[in-house]
Formats: sequence, structure tokens, C-alpha cells
Amino acid sequence: MQPARILIVDDEPFNLDVLEQELELLGHTSVRAENGREALDRLDDQPFDLVLLDVMMPQLDGFAVLGRIKSHDAWRHIPVVMISALTDISSVVRCIEMGAEDYLPKPFEPVLLEARIGACLQRKWLHDREQAHLEAIDRERKRADELLHAILPGLAVAELKSTGCVKPRLFADVAVVFVDLVGFTAWCHAHPPEEVVAEVQRLAEAFEDISHQHCMEKIKTIGDAFMATANLLRPHGDPVMAAVHCARDMATIARCDGGVWQVRAGIHIGSVVGGVVGRTKFTFDLWGDTVNVAARLSSLGSEGAILLSPDAFERVHDRCAVVAVGRVALKGKGELEVYQCAPQSPT
Repeated sequence: MQPARILIVDDEPFNLDVLEQELELLGHTSVRAENGREALDRLDDQPFDLVLLDVMMPQLDGFAVLGRIKSHDAWRHIPVVMISALTDISSVVRCIEMGAEDYLPKPFEPVLLEARIGACLQRKWLHDREQAHLEAIDRERKRADELLHAILPGLAVAELKSTGCVKPRLFADVAVVFVDLVGFTAWCHAHPPEEVVAEVQRLAEAFEDISHQHCMEKIKTIGDAFMATANLLRPHGDPVMAAVHCARDMATIARCDGGVWQVRAGIHIGSVVGGVVGRTKFTFDLWGDTVNVAARLSSLGSEGAILLSPDAFERVHDRCAVVAVGRVALKGKGELEVYQCAPQSPT
């Protein structure tokens, strides 16, 4: 049996000496307390594997100490063996009902004491092992939950946890913004991998924060492009304007803290299909004409341009300075009238 740390509580020094000697022979470490209040102080100061507790004591008797132990969140799992000259059955029953693991009459038999201590410690260590296992499971569950939130939007995580899946569905009136870093591919070839990844991480974290500030949802990063939506999983009263503000703030942050990036952004609004795909490396993604138009708009125009589709233009033209670019040929769409937000900030 592995050594244990045991608190012995008795108001008679002789009884404490006897218990201390017996525990030393069994290889355990003992700590003495001469009354109930001192016992509670010892429990506050240090952890114990077992308490051997007298019943009849001044200040706080054994019943009161036992009650405190079993009602305390940190102590309730410490086994308590009562050792007392009280042998009436009512005292024994009362102790057991209050949570004591066992009751030994004085004078005790050393062999019986050893057996009772061994049984109590075995249960305690099994409980501790189970508790450690449950805590490890809880840590892994929290870690898995954090990973889910890093991969999926918050509401998709909630649906996945409650139903076991994220049901594919058609979402209407969703604003999609694509933000593209100009010249990023050429820059990558001219810089070491550590610098490239560090810069992508800086921008990704900043863009995620900006999306959250405007009540938008980051969907994914694709190389040097960032995709976010408004009015997808969470209702949004002004999704296109939120996307415009978001794109402008991203352009500003890309130039801050030594950043040299110019960005192009494309914004469209319409219906999208959303769902989770993959098995081992799954992701929440969107498909449809709305996504394609926003992505293609982000590849057009000059540095710093924020381009709007006609549908997006109709939502903000009276609140945002916009100029017409003209009809532009988009792959798979033919010619489309395109608009660009003027340099000044939207109102």
C-alpha cells in the first residue's frame, strides 16, 4: 500500500501518541489535532487522504467536525473513520448516516485499524483516479469545443452539438465580402516562410476581430483572401453596409503596424447554400452565385478598390458615396454593372 497523509484528531495526547505510532509502523504520515477547531484548521492548511476522528472532544465534537467535512466541497471525498469510546448503536448509526466510512470502538485492535485504514484508502485512491480521469475528459472536451469554434461559426457549433450535424440549407439575403491582398503571391516568394506565416496570422486575427465588431461571420481564408458574411447564421439589419464598413476597416488595418498591403474587396448580396463538408478536416462553407460574384469582384479594380454588385449598390447608394465603374465581364455571369465605393468613409 502506498503511504498516505492522515489527520488524527483526539483530545487525549496518549491516544494521539498511540495512533501516531501505529500509523508510522504502517508507513503513513500523520498530523495531529487536539480538538475539532484545530482539525478544521489543519484541513484548511493541507490535503489529507484520511481522517481518524474522535467523537467526544471540547469546543467542536466529532459529530460537528464530521458534518463540516462532509458539507465542504473540497473535503467531502476525504474518508473519515470515527474512533470513540462511545459504543451505543445510536452514535454509530448517526456517524454512518452523516457520511463516516467506518466506526471503531476504543480501545481499538491494531489489526482491525490497519484493515479499516487500508479499505478506506483504497476507495479514496480509486475515487481520486476516477476524478482525475473525468477532469482529463473534461479538458479534452473543452479543447475539442475550442477547436470546433476555431473551425465553424458559433451557431453552427451549437447546432452540431445539439443535433450531431449541421443541416445544409439555403440562406436568403446574405451579404458576402471577399477581401484580397494585392501582390501577396509575389511577396511570399521573396520572404522566408516564418515571416510569411507570421504576416498571414497577423492579418487573419485582425480581420476576424473586425468581422466580429461589425457583427459579421468569418467563413474562411483562402490563401491571401478572406471571406465573411452578414445575415447568415445571425440576423443583421443592414448587411451590405456592414460589409462595406468591414472592408474599409480591413484595408486600414492592412496598412497599420508596418503593414504595406493594399486590398481589393468585392461585395454581393443574395442567396447562398451553406453546410459542413469533409470528414477528418471538415469545414463550414458556402456555395452559389452570390459567393462567386463577390469573389470575382474582389479580383477586379485598382488597389484599394471596394467593388459592389448592382444588388449590393441598391442597399447603400443613398448612404455611401459610390461611383459607377461600368459594365464588366464576369466569368459565368456575362456583363454586370459594377460600382465602386468612393475613398471617403461611408456614413
